[in-house]
Amino acid sequence: MVRRTPVLSSRTISDATGSRVVLKAENLQRTGSFKLRGALAKLAALGERSSAGVLTGSAGNHAQALAYAARARDVPCEVFMPTTAAIGKSEAAAALGATVRLVGANVYDCVAAARERADESGMTLVHPFDDPDVVAGQGTIGLELLEDVDDLAAVVVPVGGGGLASGVAIAVKSQRPEVKIIGVQAEACAPVAASLRTGEPVVAGDALTIADGLAVKRPAEFTLGLMRRWLDDVVVASEDEIAEAMVLLLERAKLVVEGAGAVGVAALLAGRVRVPERGTTVTVLSGGNVDAGLLASIARRHETEAGRRLVVLTRVDDRPGMLARLLALVAERGANLVEVSHVREGIDLHVRETAIELVLETRSRQHAREVLGGIADAGYEARVLR
Repeated sequence: MVRRTPVLSSRTISDATGSRVVLKAENLQRTGSFKLRGALAKLAALGERSSAGVLTGSAGNHAQALAYAARARDVPCEVFMPTTAAIGKSEAAAALGATVRLVGANVYDCVAAARERADESGMTLVHPFDDPDVVAGQGTIGLELLEDVDDLAAVVVPVGGGGLASGVAIAVKSQRPEVKIIGVQAEACAPVAASLRTGEPVVAGDALTIADGLAVKRPAEFTLGLMRRWLDDVVVASEDEIAEAMVLLLERAKLVVEGAGAVGVAALLAGRVRVPERGTTVTVLSGGNVDAGLLASIARRHETEAGRRLVVLTRVDDRPGMLARLLALVAERGANLVEVSHVREGIDLHVRETAIELVLETRSRQHAREVLGGIADAGYEARVLR
């Protein structure tokens, strides 16, 4: 039932890093992430012991994967997810037949609630990462890479609880010990690097991150030990870097990738990973389950940062024809009007004036400057809001 996901080339990322980089597209996996591999491996290992049902705590991807695996084996499934979980992820788990319970602020709280429920119900807890069978299932990605990439030199892999990174590292380095395995965390919630330095799990504070699938406050001792042995390094990527990586993958590779899946690309583009001069570097796109609203927000932010989206506040005389004159001026300069609104409150205006907020699409930063210059030359006071 697991799909063998493709390895896709990326000239954009390769050119940016000066080395050949390819993408392991686990965002195209069934249920939208690599998590199905571990869930199926665990249920296969449990066999008839799963008949009473299975449950888990998860930010969303493991919840969907376990629900899918449980439905395939016709066993009950309950998933505990944070109250802030992505709506699309919770709805997807429910659509697959799982009973969804929203509890706590993070994966750590959800796993604790699931463990308590397992003790009282007789159902089996399937931990999202702290389990040898789950780690082994995730390791099948590494086996596929060994077969599909002849000159494999490095693998850049997202790190949350460490199940994916551990499984891939063990599978690859057991056969090719010279291959570098680099883990990447979201900077907003990155306890693994600190835990590796201290030798024991470090608890991170609650953090809001677009890489919600990696927001694990405390790594497990089991996976921490594996990462200490098998990983070559762990680096971080900032929220802005992750957002830009998501947009790049959407625009250039035509791939929808969630924040947790884009951290490897983000780290590569930011120069956080030293790419081998020879051979191929693979970055694992671990998932693609992102809410459309968040993706739209990130895309709009990128358009603004790139100078292709402009919000301008100006003022005109409050009499017929003045707004039409302003809009005609914008059109003459080749800008596309997305939205226009009158602003009459919260701003110092003459009694016969009105403020106008324009949302414009422009071709580039230079074009945006030309549009603003044209507005100013016509006698309008224009203030860029964002």
